[in-house]
Amino acid sequence: MKMIKNRSAREWFSSFPAVILLVCVLIAGTSSYLHAEFLKIGHWLWDDYFVLRIDPVKPSCDAHANINAALDQLATQSGVSSSDEIDLLSADEPFNRDAARISLQRQQVVCQQQHQVYQQTLRDLTPAVKVFRSVEYYIAGFNLFVTDQQEVILLLLLWVCALTASRTQHHISFRVVSSRLDYYVCNSASILSHSILLIAAWSYRKSIYASGVAVTDPAVYILLIAGFASLLLTNLYQLMKGAADLPKENASWGHALLTVPLYVYMSFIAGTYFFYVEHHFAGIAIFFSQILEQAKMFLNVGLYIWVGMLLKRTQLGQLVFSVFKPWQLPPELLALVAIIVMAVPTAYTGASGIIIIAMGAVVYQELRRVGARRQLALAVTAMTGSSGVVLYPCLLVVLIAALNKEVVTDQLYAWGVNVFLLSAVIFFIMAFLTKKTPWVLASPKTALLPSLQAIGRLMPYVVIFAVIALGYGLLLGTHLNEFSAPLILPVVVLSWLVYEKFFAKKLQATTSERIQASSFEQTIREATTDTTVHIGALILLMGLSFVTGGAIGRSDIFSVFPMANELWLSMTYFLAALVVIGMIMDPFGAVVLVTGSLAPLAYKQGVIPVHFWMMTLVAFELGYLSPPVALNRLLTRQVVGDQESSLAFTQVEQHWWYRREYWLLPLAVMGITLLIVTYAPLWFLYTE
Repeated sequence: MKMIKNRSAREWFSSFPAVILLVCVLIAGTSSYLHAEFLKIGHWLWDDYFVLRIDPVKPSCDAHANINAALDQLATQSGVSSSDEIDLLSADEPFNRDAARISLQRQQVVCQQQHQVYQQTLRDLTPAVKVFRSVEYYIAGFNLFVTDQQEVILLLLLWVCALTASRTQHHISFRVVSSRLDYYVCNSASILSHSILLIAAWSYRKSIYASGVAVTDPAVYILLIAGFASLLLTNLYQLMKGAADLPKENASWGHALLTVPLYVYMSFIAGTYFFYVEHHFAGIAIFFSQILEQAKMFLNVGLYIWVGMLLKRTQLGQLVFSVFKPWQLPPELLALVAIIVMAVPTAYTGASGIIIIAMGAVVYQELRRVGARRQLALAVTAMTGSSGVVLYPCLLVVLIAALNKEVVTDQLYAWGVNVFLLSAVIFFIMAFLTKKTPWVLASPKTALLPSLQAIGRLMPYVVIFAVIALGYGLLLGTHLNEFSAPLILPVVVLSWLVYEKFFAKKLQATTSERIQASSFEQTIREATTDTTVHIGALILLMGLSFVTGGAIGRSDIFSVFPMANELWLSMTYFLAALVVIGMIMDPFGAVVLVTGSLAPLAYKQGVIPVHFWMMTLVAFELGYLSPPVALNRLLTRQVVGDQESSLAFTQVEQHWWYRREYWLLPLAVMGITLLIVTYAPLWFLYTE
């Protein structure tokens, strides 16, 4: 009762609805596998279960019908009788009584068999079958209901989380609000943006109903309008409320414009095009609703973010780094370890931005603990997951394969391993060339035993992971892959938290006091509260990326894309365009844009599809580290903190590289990787 009273209004109206929706998605996804297993069990227990699962219908035929009476009736209906020889001779098709008798006898046999089956089914339909069937029906019904309502669930989750992000000023932007001028500029721009989006949503609904086409799901259009209207009202309320707690000093228009959320600028760009160029007011809402066509994928994004926030509150990150701590690795080598280790959760969480949000603070703190330069620590944190997006079972690769029939996930993952190893080698070379001091490691005599002990503390996590993965395989017939990962990973991380909170309290030597003091329930609550902000910020940004991509595609700007007869020159054009797209769009929206614009041009030029998409993924990651947006750097600043990030640029360094290492190291590593991925295959895979 005390725990219920301690809930804040935000937790009641934001975190609680969000976790209910996420759990429903999780249960519904798992229920599809559970239902398949129930059908197998039913067939194993009762050979004719697929007949028993449906209530039998009593046959309407008469199993004991009088055949002679039926023959007389047929003869009468044919217009003749057995004694009317004149009519019989004049009939076009004389009634054949013997053939009719044989037919009726056969029908009677079939009817008797149907009655026998019906009676046998009634006898086999025992109370046990009925109970089992009821459970199976419930699971199937729940799964079908949630599947049919995926679009509605996604919109409800989006608006709950987007309103939270707006109310707390946590949308993704270049700078955080720190003055009254920032506050008023940010809210005023958001009001204009949400007005544009509301007009678009209203026009979209109006055009749908005016088209005469049957509206299959009216709730979707109502929710679109209600969501944008709620965001508009939220910003109006905040503008009227004011910002008395923020200072007037140290304000500038330049800084204020940088506090405006990125999706707001995207809405301005799209609104200018659709409203003033095409005069197509519903265009923005039409392209925004494309996220609903991939509702399952974006719900999985929500689950991945939840996994990230839960993972952030486990000891796993600290325990992994504790394995390498006894070796006293130089900062550059520990940075390489961080790049390699974080690539795995990046692949399982679907995007590099999510793992930065989840583990970025841990990576930064561990690097600083061993004496890494602030700029080096920030640079590594920003590119923590950049090389992991090409690995199995990354969700972005699944989207590419779903939208492009020219490639399959196995091809992309096979190439991805090689690209990952390439980027790791390049990082190692850059780290070696830019090291400040000689690399000296601790002696194995002193480091090996503590390192093995740290590995021992990790083994329970490995065992829990293996048991759950094995359990899903044996009990539900599904294995951990790109499709089941969003459903299995939350269970894994929740199990890790259960282990930590109830069974491993004495193993928390590397965990902060705040995490140790948090109860299991409080940890879940805090993780979910953080999840709502990130889901709202990321998915809203993704939705507006779809809109921006739609505006770019409809503007026909790619019709003037320079094409060359020389493949090397064409690849250079593609490379430049893909990096620019990565600079200004989120990965999911960018994939949709490239699928409909650049990819067909590349195929026409003879570019191998898997080569093109691997180049695209690396180009996107380079774009996420490059100005003007540099999304991964913005997320790094968000998790590390503005104050700590600013300190990196106040340190005096004599060498030009160290003064700009935060920018140069990620750009150098990913840039060289991109050049090799783009041009090296042209030597080996292409023939004249």
